[in-house]
Amino acid sequence: MPITTNAKRPLLVLVGPTAVGKTKLSLQLAKHVDAEIISGDSMQVYRYMDIGTAKLPVSQQEGIVHHMMDIHEPDEPFSVAEFQDRCTALIEEIDDRGKIPFIVGGTGLYVESVCYGFEFNQEGSDEAFRMEMAAFAEQHGNEALHERLKLVDSDSADRLHPNDVRRVIRALEIYHLTGIKMSDQLAGQKREPKYNLCMIGLTMDRQLLYNRIEDRIDLMLEQGLVQEVEQLLERGYSRQMTSMQGLGYKEIAAYLEGEMSYEAAVQLLKRDTRRFAKRQLSWFRHMKDILWIDVTDSSQYEQQLLEICKLTAGKFR
Repeated sequence: MPITTNAKRPLLVLVGPTAVGKTKLSLQLAKHVDAEIISGDSMQVYRYMDIGTAKLPVSQQEGIVHHMMDIHEPDEPFSVAEFQDRCTALIEEIDDRGKIPFIVGGTGLYVESVCYGFEFNQEGSDEAFRMEMAAFAEQHGNEALHERLKLVDSDSADRLHPNDVRRVIRALEIYHLTGIKMSDQLAGQKREPKYNLCMIGLTMDRQLLYNRIEDRIDLMLEQGLVQEVEQLLERGYSRQMTSMQGLGYKEIAAYLEGEMSYEAAVQLLKRDTRRFAKRQLSWFRHMKDILWIDVTDSSQYEQQLLEICKLTAGKFR
């Protein structure tokens, strides 16, 4: 039955760092609550970028409808505001079909913006400033641009990877236009759930997580990550595009362009992914509504699944 207009719509959310095990659990949980899954990953929106984004093939989705995958070409812009708009509409559509909307992913700001209905101010833009910053990054390197952000907004710099040049420039641009740090704007957002929210977070022993990350990257390479990046470059997608700055794509592209050895690219990718997981956990730790489940002990998986199913049943039934 569709939800009544004055009640909050249901929203199930599963978050956690990369490689913690969200995908497997999400499929079982989606079947249990009769849900449709919305990808909460800012990279899975891009077509032709499957292996490096750990996108679940349709053949492995076990009949569960998945949304927010393959909706953009790699050279098309994608923002948190667009993610929020699309998800808001999807949540209504899925709920109206009598199913539970279920966001699964690890892009903290994107997921949080939907859960709490963040309002994004239209600060405007300064194209000349953007070009100046892009030229600075090109000349001096992404790390040097990231250092400039650290000087004016250290919290945003901690959250953003130096290779995420577009978002680093946007954070600098917001400060340039308004004199207000982007991190302060985010801190000022209300954090009252917009939905009847059940938010589960997965965590595990840090060293075990790092081992799983390294194993996942080895598997991606076996599955053809190098060939995937090669094909993107052959299609004409520039290494400077935001999509191509993603983990796995930037490092392998640098190897393919002869800037580093294969071994060095793989080691860099593993290091940067470990750091990314650490930033993900830091982001999610400040979200007060997350119910954390420690999945370190895999022998307890069935018990953990049962516990999560009980949580969702208490919230939605």
